[in-house]
Amino acid sequence: MHEQFNLIIEILGTISFSMSGSFAAMQKRLDPFGVLIIAFVTSVGGGTVRDILLDVPVFWMTDLLTFVLILTTCVFTMIFKSIEKNFKVTLFIFDSFGLGLFTIIGIQKGLTLGFHPLICLTLGTITGCFGGIIRDILLNRIPLIFRKEIYATACIVGGGTFLLLSKYSILSYTLVQIFTILLIVSIRTLAVKYHWRIPKFYGYESNQEM
Repeated sequence: MHEQFNLIIEILGTISFSMSGSFAAMQKRLDPFGVLIIAFVTSVGGGTVRDILLDVPVFWMTDLLTFVLILTTCVFTMIFKSIEKNFKVTLFIFDSFGLGLFTIIGIQKGLTLGFHPLICLTLGTITGCFGGIIRDILLNRIPLIFRKEIYATACIVGGGTFLLLSKYSILSYTLVQIFTILLIVSIRTLAVKYHWRIPKFYGYESNQEM
């Protein structure tokens, strides 16, 4: 049951980030091949960086399911585009769910390899955020993680909650996973709706670079 639910999380995360990347690419009016490339790097970017850091085989190179999911989702999204016009809302929804799903995947991989919880939390944040960073860089946008929006912070809060609940609560592991994913999505949603920002503790006198 536990392994099956982990597979579901991975599939949903891949689909979510593939749709997120596809919609972001279509916003920039890329051709179908460009849309596919952006969908691919969004889906596997964070996991690839994580696996390279862990010095383990990169997950998508040993599993054709990832390729099939990304290709199928990308084609569906391009067809769905003729119906769905509100790219901004759709991109936000899928990006938020991908963030929550992939954060859990990254943390669990670190725990499986026996790393310290803080390292696992870092791996979860990398898995959740770096695909979006690569996507935004390729699309010539300032990555969300570097903007005023609450993004990586949602991963850290959700991931920390996951580690605490999985160790100290009486909830089943599956319920902890679901709760954490929804918590990350909720933090992202509320942060955007109510314009939550991380306060700056520094000031500057001009826009000139040092």
